[in-house]
Amino acid sequence: MEKGYLHIVTFGCQMNVYDSQRMAQLLSGYQMVKDIKKADLILINTCSVREKAEQKAYSLLGRLRGLKRNKPYVVIGMGGCVAQQEGEALLKRFPHLDMVFGTQALHRLPELVSLASQEGKRICDVGLSHNGDMAPSCVSPLLPNVKSFVTIMQGCNNFCSYCIVPYVRGGEVSRKSEVIIEEVTELVQQGVKEITLLGQNVNSYGKNIPGELSFSQLLEEIGKIPGLKRIRFTTSHPKDLSNELMECFARIDTLCEHIHLPVQAGSDRILRLMNRGYTRQQYMDKVQRLREILPQVSITSDVIVGFPGEEDSDFQDTLDLVKKMEFDNIFSFKYSDRPHTKACSFRDKVPAAIKDQRLTILQQVQREITLKKNKRLEGHIEEVLVEGRSKKDVFELTGRTRSNRVVNFTGNYELVGKLVKVKIEKAYVNSLRGIIVGN
Repeated sequence: MEKGYLHIVTFGCQMNVYDSQRMAQLLSGYQMVKDIKKADLILINTCSVREKAEQKAYSLLGRLRGLKRNKPYVVIGMGGCVAQQEGEALLKRFPHLDMVFGTQALHRLPELVSLASQEGKRICDVGLSHNGDMAPSCVSPLLPNVKSFVTIMQGCNNFCSYCIVPYVRGGEVSRKSEVIIEEVTELVQQGVKEITLLGQNVNSYGKNIPGELSFSQLLEEIGKIPGLKRIRFTTSHPKDLSNELMECFARIDTLCEHIHLPVQAGSDRILRLMNRGYTRQQYMDKVQRLREILPQVSITSDVIVGFPGEEDSDFQDTLDLVKKMEFDNIFSFKYSDRPHTKACSFRDKVPAAIKDQRLTILQQVQREITLKKNKRLEGHIEEVLVEGRSKKDVFELTGRTRSNRVVNFTGNYELVGKLVKVKIEKAYVNSLRGIIVGN
């Protein structure tokens, strides 16, 4: 069956959401369906950065065995980091799996699907070029007339001891700035108001291309594009956060007042074991400098608990840092061994019960901080980009502030894609509630 119905399941980060979007565009002859049972082609886009996401992908793939038995013509493919990590082993483990395609094989997807669907071949394409095989990006809004992702680089050279990214996405490779600017311009012409620039470490953008723009210079150029209302980016590595980049927040009107700056731990000993490349004090100094430049900046972070060898004193250092930094929010995780990483071989693994306990304590501390900071916004008027209907109430709209907070409010659906002023009436841990004011 050459064409038919396509269903894509995505696990993991924003980069994977973007990659799934590209898959759908490359296979534009297929019609997207929400019901996986109606699909002729099922693609699972995986993430192996966290063990939980990897296990969810395996669980789904296992459940598809019965579907394949009843509909033998269905083509099932697995892509992303788990596919890159496991390769041929997946075909052996799951006989009903037709395709395994790695992180640098997306642009070959139509050819791979054709081989699997028309010729019945089982395929594994996980070649990884550390010189960078960065395929052209596909341009299409993530949400029509609202926002879109644009990849500016892929891969990572940092080799944090717990992280699998360099092994499954290769070394850092930047796209040419003129291509990125052209893509953003085209998206804005389609009506997109907000762009999020993606990369494993956007702060390193351009370093591998002689004469290329720095990340700060790229932001300056994108900020000049007429019609673009908002710019965001993720993810930043603290060791590469320069004064030049921090000053962009004060200079570029369209650059939103939010940065995701993963700290991972508050103990210098653990940071060294993680190979993060900065100390606790250096991280805190950069946050202080950023807040001096832009006092209203919203800072979110990542924190790992239970890293091998983490003692109670190390965890207390992390708690202390979180309290002092008063992040607007954090994404917190229990450490889990990842294949190929150096930390896999570390001794003194922290027992699961202690990791659970520490995560609970950390999350409670952060919830209190987040709620306190959100409540400061009650009575304030915030600019909100309307994204669509609220997930919890179809009669309400939802959008985000420039500081990346979710706001729910009553309004006409015709406001989707527009910037509106919303007075915040009530603050919660995960969202805000308000009413539209003015026109």
